[in-house]
Amino acid sequence: MYYVLYNPKAGSNTGEATAKKLDAILKGEEIKYQSVLEIKDYAKFFSEIGTESKVVLVGGDGSLCHFANDIHDLAVKNDIFFYAGGTGNDFLNDLEVKSDNGPIQINKYLVDLPHVIINGEKTYFVNGIGYGIDGYCCEVADQIHATSDKPVNYTAIAIKGLLGKFKPRNATVTVDGKTQSFKKVWLAPTMNGRYYGGGMNCAPGQDRLNKDRKLSCVVMHNALKLYTLMVFPSIFKGEHIKHTKMVHVFEGYDIKVEFDKPCALQIDGETVLNVKSYEARSCKLEK
Repeated sequence: MYYVLYNPKAGSNTGEATAKKLDAILKGEEIKYQSVLEIKDYAKFFSEIGTESKVVLVGGDGSLCHFANDIHDLAVKNDIFFYAGGTGNDFLNDLEVKSDNGPIQINKYLVDLPHVIINGEKTYFVNGIGYGIDGYCCEVADQIHATSDKPVNYTAIAIKGLLGKFKPRNATVTVDGKTQSFKKVWLAPTMNGRYYGGGMNCAPGQDRLNKDRKLSCVVMHNALKLYTLMVFPSIFKGEHIKHTKMVHVFEGYDIKVEFDKPCALQIDGETVLNVKSYEARSCKLEK
């Protein structure tokens, strides 16, 4: 028995239609569809379906993040699969899996997750924390989604931000107790995977299953607006890190970033407004 849990809001409100594609992919299997918005208690849900049932989550990176948080403290014994139904699908980009390959099992990717603390609130994340112009892009995208069902062009938003809509901040970055200060910071994300922002290879050296479970913090800073605009597109191929005068990559277990002025932040694509600082911590610090 397959229980297909879909987010109807994913993929510009196409989540249910995407989920129903599984009728053909799982042909011959017994399938029950249910919106994740209807599930209030996952402990009850899993106790009722039995451990032999398989679960397929259909949605985007945000849906996956919410699901990971909802089941984090549960000893789930069921096989869990993921079928992409979002717009960015950075999780699959990181795994180098195409969405049309069908559902992939993800149990090992839902354990030992890092978390971020923002204003005292703890959230586990799957891909990464975006802070700076990446958070700004998600803020603007949310505003567009509120008035239109059309796909959002994140690259266009980023370019407008680089041309003046987004004002870079000064920042302090503390990695495992060592602090450095940076001026004119455009972005300062902390990554568990390599990708975010719908295909940006932000942390090309990051391995979400690395044995030490270290995280990567990527700081792009102190460059003229036009030079930043020239370098920024290289982030899609992970080549931005070659520009070592303006891009620094840190690895560590406990990463704190503080801006001198608040701005939007995103957790796996979900926006948090007016954030002045965050702390991302590896699962190793919980053991």
